[in-house]
Formats: sequence, C-alpha cells, structure tokens
Amino acid sequence: MESGRATLLKEQQLKDQFDNLEKHTQSGIEFVERYSKFVKERSDIEISYAKQIRNLSKKYQPKKNSREEEENKYTSCRAFLSTLNELNDYAGQHEVIAENLTSQIITELSRYLTELKAERKSHFHDGRKAQQQIESLWKQLESSKRRFERDCKEADRAQQYFERMDADINVTKADVEKARQQAQMRHQIAADSKTEYSNYLTKFNQEQNEHYYTLIPNIFQKLQEMEERRIERVGVSMKTYAEVDREVLPIVGKCLDGMTKAAESIEPKTDSKQVVESYKSGFEPPGDVEFEDYGPGQTMKRTVSETSLSNSRGEAKERPGGGKSKGKLWPFIKNKNKSPKQNKEPLSNRFNEFMASKPKMTCLRSLRRGLSLKLITFNSHVRNLIEGSGPEDFSHLPPEQRRKKLQAKIDDINKDIQKEMDQKDALTKMKGVYEKNPQMGDPASVDPRLVEMAMNIEKLQSEVQKFEGWLAEVEGRLPSRSDPPRRQSGLYESQNSTMVDNNCAQDRESSPDGSYTEDQSSETQVKVAIANTPEFDDEFDDGDEETLPTIGTCKAVYSFEGHNEGTISVTEGELLFVIEQDKGDGWTRVRRNEEEEGYVPTSYVEVFLETNTKGAMTYI
Repeated sequence: MESGRATLLKEQQLKDQFDNLEKHTQSGIEFVERYSKFVKERSDIEISYAKQIRNLSKKYQPKKNSREEEENKYTSCRAFLSTLNELNDYAGQHEVIAENLTSQIITELSRYLTELKAERKSHFHDGRKAQQQIESLWKQLESSKRRFERDCKEADRAQQYFERMDADINVTKADVEKARQQAQMRHQIAADSKTEYSNYLTKFNQEQNEHYYTLIPNIFQKLQEMEERRIERVGVSMKTYAEVDREVLPIVGKCLDGMTKAAESIEPKTDSKQVVESYKSGFEPPGDVEFEDYGPGQTMKRTVSETSLSNSRGEAKERPGGGKSKGKLWPFIKNKNKSPKQNKEPLSNRFNEFMASKPKMTCLRSLRRGLSLKLITFNSHVRNLIEGSGPEDFSHLPPEQRRKKLQAKIDDINKDIQKEMDQKDALTKMKGVYEKNPQMGDPASVDPRLVEMAMNIEKLQSEVQKFEGWLAEVEGRLPSRSDPPRRQSGLYESQNSTMVDNNCAQDRESSPDGSYTEDQSSETQVKVAIANTPEFDDEFDDGDEETLPTIGTCKAVYSFEGHNEGTISVTEGELLFVIEQDKGDGWTRVRRNEEEEGYVPTSYVEVFLETNTKGAMTYI
C-alpha cells in the first residue's frame, strides 16, 4: 500500500512538472514573438524616416526652368544641391537598414517560431503519451491486485465451508464432497489471480523504471535543448540587430563627409565674381559735363538724364492741377548697337497711339469701358516687351549681356549642326550598306532624308553666320578699359530705343487659352501714365457711378483668370449676371455680386439675355 501511494505521488509530481515546463516554454515563445514585433516596428520607423528624408530632399531640389536652377552656377547653391543628394543617399542607407532587419531577423524569426512551436508540441505530446501509458499500466496492476485479493478471500470462505460440512455428522457424504471440490476450485482461481497479479506487477515495474529513467529524462533533455536553442537564437538576432546598423555606418560617414566637402567648396569670392560677370552691362561711364556760358539773349539748355523717360529736353509740362509730371527712371535706355532693320519708337508714342486708336467716347461708362479694354491690350504689349519677346539680335540688351546671349545662341546652333551632321554620317553609312547589300534595303529611300539634312545644315550655318556677324559687331563696339569716358546724352527717342522695339508695332491678339496676364511692373507703369494724363483726371474724378442694371445671365464655358485691370476671374460652369453686352470688341461685362464685376472674353461665356431687352438674343 505504501508503495502504491508513493507511485501515485510521483505521478502527480511528474504531471505538475510537465505543466510548469509547458508554461515556461510558452512564455519563451511569446518573448521571441515580442522581440520580432519590436524589430518589425523599428523597420517600419526606418522606412518612414527614409521616406520623409527623401521627400524633404525632393522638395528642395531646384525646379526645371526656374530661377533656382539658374542659381546653381553659384558655389553655395551647388553645395546645397550636393547636400540634398547626399541626404538622399543617407535616406537610402536607412532603407537598407529596414531591408536587412526584415530579411535577416524578422523573416528568420518567423520561420524559426513555426519550427519551435511544432517541436514543442511534439515533445509535450510524447511526454503525455508516456504518462498515459504508465497510468494505464498502473490501473491494470491495481485491477489484477484487487482481483487476486477477492479470489483469495473466496478461497478462504470455500475452505471454511468445506471444513464445517466435513465436521457435521448430519451432512451427507455427497454434500461434503461437493464442498471439498468447491474449495479446491476456489484455491485454483486464487492461484491463477496471484500469477496474473505477479506478471502485471513485474511489467509495471519494468515500464515504470523505463518511464522515470529513460523516457521522461529524454523528453526533458529535448525540451532543455530546445529552450537553449531558443535563447541562443534570440542572442544571435540581437547581435544581428546591432550589426545591421554597423554595416551602414561607413556609407553614412561618406554621406556626411560629402556634406562637409560640399560646405567647404563654397567660395564667396567666386560667387560674387559670377554675379558681376552676369550683370555687368558693358556701358561706358559718362564723361564730364561741359560748362555752358550764359550770355545776354541766350537761354541755358537743360541737360537730359540718360535714365529719364521724358521725350524732350524742355521743361516738364504743367498738369492742369498745377503739378509737374515726373519722368519714369528706365536703366540702360541708350542702345549703341541699334540694328538698321528695326524701326523703334518711344513707349509714350506707342501708348498715345493706343489711346487715339478709336474715337473718344462721350458717356462716362463707355469711356471707362474703352480705357479698360485699351489698358488690357496695351499691358499685353508691354508684357511681351519686358518678358523676353525682344528682337532676334538681342539689341534690346546692354552690350555685355547681348554678347553673352549671342554667344550662347551660336553655341546652341553649333550643337544642332553637329547633331545633324552626325545623323547625316549615319545615314550615309546606312546607304553604303544598302548599296553593298541590296536585300537589306533600297539605297534610294535614304536620299530624301539626306537632302533634307543637307538643307537643315545649310540653314543652320547661315544662322550661325548671321549671329556671328552680330557678335563681331558687339565685340567691336564694346569699350576697352583704356578708352576715355564719354558723356552719354541725347533725346528720349535715342535713349529708349533699347527697351521699345518693333514688337510694339506687331498686332497682338489675346490668346484663346485664357492667358490674359501681364507683368506687374509694366501694368504699374501704364497706370501711372494714364493717371498723369489730363483727360484721365478730368473725366474720372467722379467716383459715384450708378449701378448698372442686369440685362441677362451667362454661364462660363471655360475658366478665365482675369489678371488685367478691369477683368474678373471666372471658373467653368459658374453663373453670372450680364450688365453690358459685347460692343464688338470681344468683351462682355458681368457681375458676380454687388461688389465684384468686370470684363470677360465673350467667347468664354454663354450669354442669355432677357426677352424684354432691346435686341435680346442668345449667343455663345
């Protein structure tokens, strides 16, 4: 009995140890999963950081055809561009960190966790199976033991019954024989039960010995080895985690060295020299002013400034209000290299032509409409003048700037000539191959292209000769430092021939794509010119104009951005009120609300006039 209780106690303790091991190994697996999650979040942070760094570098990259791209000729701007490129490479190293963390740690740990869970499950399954087997043998042993005990008790009772029957004289001999046989049978059954119990006991002892000294120790050893491998794998992953960062440190150091080198390459004197080289005009300094003696009956002549916008040498004209009109300053007016083919005129004369192009309107409203439309058209002309629509020989530029533009133009044309010649050589070789191998192609099919290229080359060469002639003219007229200074003076017509060229004489129409924009400076100058005219002051002093009635509605067919004075911006599909229909000049006056009104191109809106309006109709 004591032996049986000890066996049960050991079984219970063994079961408890399996439960403890199961909990410990499960917590180990959870630790690996938690560490894998930590590395994954670190990888996500690296990817996000690299993306933000790349976006930052891209954001500050110079835009194509922008002022920032032109400024890259300065060492400070080039250093900043190099810093942005190095920063982009720096972001790439963080992407490498994220990639290595994913491939070397996260992926490997995920695969290892799958194998670890399967191995753990197998070991605990073997342990439970061994435990169930020993428990089954124990139950069989207990069953045979109870049966042996029962049979022994039955045999004792049968023997006692036989002895009572044999001692009783009243019992027949047959009953005594029957009792004796029954006792012998019971003793035989007890002997068989004893043998069976002995066999089960021997088997159980053998299985129990193997269970506690072989099976269970082996399972525990495997679990211990599994746990040690898990801990070792975590250590290797932590080491790899550090090595991943260490591997990119040399490249990160090179990126930082590149930034330092870029910063050290900045040369302030070189940048300042480039600024001087870019903006020097090549004009001669003015000479001394000659002394003019005063005599009886003589008047002193007023010397006109080189930068004056006045068109005469006389005194300033008096305005009706008693004030004097102020001349606008305009740098680099005088053009010594004026092209003989260009017929230029003062900007003020051109403005007067615009103002006098139509008969003067009588009513205040019509006059304001006419002036607004003239202002829109005139601003378009001024914008084309200022924004680079100059003459082909760049005569509107100062001498030094003109020389640079001509040289750049010659270089571009020479590149085009070289490109055409290379293509011509390639076609010539192709034609030779066709002549040697007619099956590859017809040689005559290349001739039209060769003729076209020859014409293009001849045309480009003539262009080069033309620009080289202008360049020789400029280089011949550029003053040397040894030349004595001369006083530059003259009338307005000769002074401003640089800024106003034959482009003003060309008829320009508003673009149908809605590009009604002009330079702010030119618009301001025109406004000043209008404000300085007596007619403007006389007829526009009264600001109390009655609100125009609505004569219909309109719907914007296209979007229009009204940057000019007197226009209004509209978006496609917008509904507006019509307060003045087209007078034949291509503009319709509309109103959005009580405070916003202006002109829009008639072709940009679909107008619906009211039926009670005189001459009402619907048009697009």
